[in-house]
Amino acid sequence: MLSALIWLPILGVAIISCLRGNTSGSLPRNIALVISSLTFVCSLILMAMFNPGDINQQFAEFFPWIETLGLNYRLGVDGLSLPLLVLNGLLTVIAVYSSDTSINRPKFYHCMLLLLNAGVNGAFLAQDLLLFFLFYELELIPLYLMIAIWGGSRRGYAATKFLIYTAVSGIIVLASFLGMVWLSDSPSFALETLNTQTLPLATQLILLIGILIGFGIKMPLVPLHTWLPDAHVEASTPISVLLAGVLLKLGTYGILRFGLTTLPDAWNYAAPWLAIWAVISVLYGASCAISQTDMKKMVAYSSVGHMGYVLLAAAAATPLSLLATVLQMISHGLISAMMFLLVGVVYKKTGSRNLDVISGLLNPERGMPVIGSLMVMAVMASAGIPGMVGFISEFLVFRSSFFVFPVQTLLAMIGTGLTAVYFLILMNRAFFGRLSAKVEDLARVYWSDRLPALVLAVLIVIFGIQPNWLIHWTEPTTTAMVSNSSVLANATAYKSKEINNIFP
Repeated sequence: MLSALIWLPILGVAIISCLRGNTSGSLPRNIALVISSLTFVCSLILMAMFNPGDINQQFAEFFPWIETLGLNYRLGVDGLSLPLLVLNGLLTVIAVYSSDTSINRPKFYHCMLLLLNAGVNGAFLAQDLLLFFLFYELELIPLYLMIAIWGGSRRGYAATKFLIYTAVSGIIVLASFLGMVWLSDSPSFALETLNTQTLPLATQLILLIGILIGFGIKMPLVPLHTWLPDAHVEASTPISVLLAGVLLKLGTYGILRFGLTTLPDAWNYAAPWLAIWAVISVLYGASCAISQTDMKKMVAYSSVGHMGYVLLAAAAATPLSLLATVLQMISHGLISAMMFLLVGVVYKKTGSRNLDVISGLLNPERGMPVIGSLMVMAVMASAGIPGMVGFISEFLVFRSSFFVFPVQTLLAMIGTGLTAVYFLILMNRAFFGRLSAKVEDLARVYWSDRLPALVLAVLIVIFGIQPNWLIHWTEPTTTAMVSNSSVLANATAYKSKEINNIFP
């Protein structure tokens, strides 16, 4: 079952690669859509078969590979990785559906989309450090090529910058992994055999710094974030959807899986500093977003701020706060993907994302009233308005972190107000007012353009009204992550019963 999530997309790559002749863009797209949909269905079947009460890795698969290097094909899934797998499957289907059939080199493009899907799934499933690193680096290749080939006018600069940053991230992560195994005398690179908790505190801190910097580039956190706005601006809409919705979560997943749970003493020691780092990312990301005139760049900087919330909750390291980190990752994936889809429709129909150029798009006669209404909903969700999943995730982050880091939490809450400010600027300038003369003759917006955003809008509302449908899968795992990793100093602030008080 787990291997199907990796090898089914790779099979799709092989099928599309075997197409002969000058095929139109619709055939590779349709094949990629079928394969990605099957992969998504497999993730849903996996969720249906998953036992939330079992905190161990489920559906485990093992196959000896390069044993001289200690590298084995070892897969597993738990409550931390399962929601991210389903999110990756959903957003990949949406990215394929949203791709233009007239795109240049369609076979290669859709092969890269499926390869990216396989690499991300492999990273979330890998239970071997070296295997994780291989998948972590594998997703770098298709993402770089998709920005460099199908990006905007400055795609070369953005792709190269992305490549350099993420390559450095991979080097630091690999060095940290090697240090974990060699310094702890672990018999293999399997996660279950790591014995890093016996290492001296100073050694754990050095390894944790490597993990934080390596995965902090991927999240990204300030000041390791500068590749992200350029990559988003130059990437096409489907790639931005995957980049914000899924790829950033590899960083947060890595910090939780390989930082908090494997180096608990160092995490406890560094937690106050991590909370300060989170506040800096939240406030800096929001401040930069306010000053932007490019809609896409504004949404990109909002991601920097919202990833700071994830780090704040992770620093608190209580059962409730770790649950909040997962919920924040999922909610940000849905909301940011929806916003990039809507900005993509605006750019496709108007030819501009500049807030100094476009205005009045909510005009019911000649504008984009449905797209504008969906954008209103998206920005409300991102700002944490009740009734949507963004409110639930941010509320949990603040509630779980306040009694551990009260000052840092109060400062981070300012970011929620700033989110409302910069998205109000976006809405006021782009969608309200008189329709700009430069975009009066808008191309027709079809329901096929609106459908992906509508799907995400429905999920955002459903999970905002009934968050238990998300929390149900993750709560036992996040509670066990705290108790099993001995991160107890902060965990005493909240016991698992606090979760039941909120979600009985």
